[in-house]
Amino acid sequence: MASTHWLQAVNMLPPLKELYLPACGLSSLVVLDLSNNGFDSSIPSWHFNMSALEYLNLNSNDLRGEVPDGFADMNFLRYLDLSKNSFIEGKLSRRNLGSLCNLQVLDLSANSLNGDIGEFTSGLSQCNNCSLVSLHLGYNNLGGFLPDSLGRLRNLKFLLLEKNYFLGSIPESISNLSSLESLDLSENGMKGTIPRSLGQLSSLVSLDIILNQWEGVIIEAHFSNLTSLKELSVSSKFSNITLTFSVSPNWIPPFKLNYIEISSCQVGPEFPAWLRNQNELQYVAMWNAGIKGSIPEWFWKLDLVLEMLDLRFNQITGTVPNSIKFMPQGQLFLYKNHFMGPLPVLSPNVSVLYLGHNMFSGPIPHDIGEKMPMLTDVDFSFNLLNGSLPSSIGNLNSLINFVVSDNQLTGKIPDIWNNTPFLSIVDMSNNSLYGSIPDSLGSLTALKFLRLSRNNLSGEILPTLQNCTSIENLDVGHNRFSGDIPTWIGETMLSLLVLNLRSNLFTGVIPRRICNLSHLHLLDLAENNLSGSIPRCIGNISGFSCIINNTRYEAQLWVVAKGTNLFYDGNLFLVNSLNLASNNLSGDIPEELANLSRLGTLNLSMNHLTGKIPPRIGHLQWLETLDLSKNQLSGIIPPSMVSMTSLNHLNLSYNNLSGKIPLTYQFQTFIDPSIYEGNKGLCGPPLPTKCKGDDDEPLNSPGSGRKDDEHGDRDEDQMLWFYLSMEPGFVVGFWGVCGTLIVKKSWRRVYFQFIDHMKERLMVFVLLKLAGRRR
Repeated sequence: MASTHWLQAVNMLPPLKELYLPACGLSSLVVLDLSNNGFDSSIPSWHFNMSALEYLNLNSNDLRGEVPDGFADMNFLRYLDLSKNSFIEGKLSRRNLGSLCNLQVLDLSANSLNGDIGEFTSGLSQCNNCSLVSLHLGYNNLGGFLPDSLGRLRNLKFLLLEKNYFLGSIPESISNLSSLESLDLSENGMKGTIPRSLGQLSSLVSLDIILNQWEGVIIEAHFSNLTSLKELSVSSKFSNITLTFSVSPNWIPPFKLNYIEISSCQVGPEFPAWLRNQNELQYVAMWNAGIKGSIPEWFWKLDLVLEMLDLRFNQITGTVPNSIKFMPQGQLFLYKNHFMGPLPVLSPNVSVLYLGHNMFSGPIPHDIGEKMPMLTDVDFSFNLLNGSLPSSIGNLNSLINFVVSDNQLTGKIPDIWNNTPFLSIVDMSNNSLYGSIPDSLGSLTALKFLRLSRNNLSGEILPTLQNCTSIENLDVGHNRFSGDIPTWIGETMLSLLVLNLRSNLFTGVIPRRICNLSHLHLLDLAENNLSGSIPRCIGNISGFSCIINNTRYEAQLWVVAKGTNLFYDGNLFLVNSLNLASNNLSGDIPEELANLSRLGTLNLSMNHLTGKIPPRIGHLQWLETLDLSKNQLSGIIPPSMVSMTSLNHLNLSYNNLSGKIPLTYQFQTFIDPSIYEGNKGLCGPPLPTKCKGDDDEPLNSPGSGRKDDEHGDRDEDQMLWFYLSMEPGFVVGFWGVCGTLIVKKSWRRVYFQFIDHMKERLMVFVLLKLAGRRR
């Protein structure tokens, strides 16, 4: 046995320096496995000389280039694995792999192959007896329509084409694959109806066609002969529902599923009665499925032991029983429904519990930390929960995400966080919590999001939070925190993307160390008692002027923009905002703020700022909201502001601005006088105050009649000169052209030949158009 597996054994040895294989007769080699070696080259050609080779595995290397035509001569090859090389590209054709009639397993997944597969499968289908059993082309850039020739590969058991760019519908010929056990077309660009002929695949065990653009209706005929089916995954790519399940409530499926995922399809409004006999289910996901009403009692009595129960984004009502059984690491997603009653205390195997956006009420169970010790992710947000946070939460040693925002929780934040070292997200915002931040929160070195906003918390921001060096979002706005803004925020929290301290009682100056937060793209210090000047170095914070590593993250925050409060849920990474409004800041607006080229909102209103609006402010081409109202700014509105084409909310009211209001470009849309009111020196529309030099005095003003006469005389003089100049212009133009044609015979011939040619072309064009319309 060792002699037949020597190459695999050698491949498992520690790093080799030398390998001698003299006179081994490698041309008769049958098995060659060189996977996971880090080869960085094109696919080697030397193995094409191994005419007896049946098994070739080159997966998990760094091979690149196109698939060579030399494979076509490897007539004995039965197993070929080139997967996970990433850089293998080009098109599959008959010349390279489409003539390997003895090939049984072909795995080219996780590469960069492109083009359609029609020529390749057509070549294989012309074999007298194509041996191909498994074809895995997933995770490539393949496209086009699935060819009918796939249905002639009659020995296929596994057809895996996921994560490509295939188009169109599923070809009817697929129903000819009577041995097919697994069909995966997930995450492509396929569109259209799902053929009923799929229901004839009696050997099919797994069907995965999620995240395409399916439409139409699925009925019992689609499943009529799927007696072996165990896994069913169907969904549309977009949230708008275009695919409907329409089966009789009395229908008894011919299969027993253990895995079902039907999402962004119309399954409801009733909970699907055809699940009544599916007592082997382990994974149930029917989210955004249009289900209303309560879950029937028979479903809970199936006595399922679940890995996953996902019923998100429906309108399901009723209570959740404590009796649901879960496997280890079980997950429950009931997010965005209408469930009510107390929070369930479930199996100790549950690790993920998402119950947010429902109507659960009452306290968080006091013993949740003892009864459900395996919890890693908890979301109870947007419910009607009351009472205090139970201290047993401190027993959840594996906790990663803890979200209880937007409830009616009261009391102090318990000092229990020393034993939860993996916590990454803590969100207790929008409750009625009071007291100070407990010291133990500072022990959370993995913390990335800390949201305590919209509570009644007080005291100073404790220095222990300096240990949270990985934090990206610090949101403690709308509380009663006091004291100076800690300078250590700009020294230890260098990963901060969002800093929200608005609506507190902070005093002192804005620390210059904040300028060290180079990734910051949202800074809100509004509605405090801050004084001093705006640090000029804020204009150097690169997070406001560039996209840093295409950073995208999911977070929630209330942001004041466009004159109102906007709630961002999941797309906060798109917001670039600087808000220092409603403080006691003085001095001028730093010219350096014009460097923040991607800034979307700039609010400096209700301070004591003086000086002029920076002339280069027009460089803020992404700015949508600019509020400089209720300061002591002077001078004119900078001309550069007319080029701010993204600007849609402007407030310059109650300053000391002067001069004429611009009327071009974006300023044509700012017709509300309140934008400029309280500036005695401003004039022009939309204000009623006229500017000096305007020539639109009212008719009954003194001297207006004399001026009208002068204008009338001037207009008559201009018309006289117009007519006097028109006659000689006509004479010169007419004789300049016609006179030349009369005198020059050669010019006259060329001119009329050109006219005849154009006439003929026009006639042909008209006749062709008329003929096309008749067709």
